[in-house]
Amino acid sequence: MKASKLRTNNGKLLDGVLLIKPEIFTDYRGFFYESWNSISFNETISVEKFCQDNHSHSKKGVLRGIHYQSNPKAQGKLIRCTRGNIYDVAVDLRKKSKTYKEWVGIELNALNKYLLWIPEGFGHGFLTLTNFADVQYKVTRQWDKNCEKSILWNDPDLKIDWPLNKLDEFEPILSIKDSIAITIKQAEKLNLVF
Repeated sequence: MKASKLRTNNGKLLDGVLLIKPEIFTDYRGFFYESWNSISFNETISVEKFCQDNHSHSKKGVLRGIHYQSNPKAQGKLIRCTRGNIYDVAVDLRKKSKTYKEWVGIELNALNKYLLWIPEGFGHGFLTLTNFADVQYKVTRQWDKNCEKSILWNDPDLKIDWPLNKLDEFEPILSIKDSIAITIKQAEKLNLVF
């Protein structure tokens, strides 16, 4: 397992979020790789435990996010795309961070088999780029309705460069919750950032 830091939209190294490239063994029968191994993972990233696995299935153009859970139920997430292709985004919501309000985006797909580690203190979202995509992810805390929050996907203060040009339509498909999410300025006023 190789883990590396990513650069934000402003070119800074983002502390915390890691791109993980597993070692993949292929032959004429197919492939094999460890999608998660507690020993090698914890050598790189210190996590108390994962408590839940989630599986999301989305059609092309679906945009989910920017989601996070506020304290005291903040979640870390280990994300992978096992079918199709997504553009995955992590947004730094830690006020004291040098990269506060900056973001990283990367394609995760069934071919590259990359995993993205998003620790507590970050928002997360993704855009489905293929006809369908299956996203599977581990979380460090269970879902909590009272702590679940959403930042508007196209917040002008975040300036996330979603690859909407890869869609048949140039507007993403949103849930009602995501279409009426708050802005980062509203989250700051409500003390809903880290």
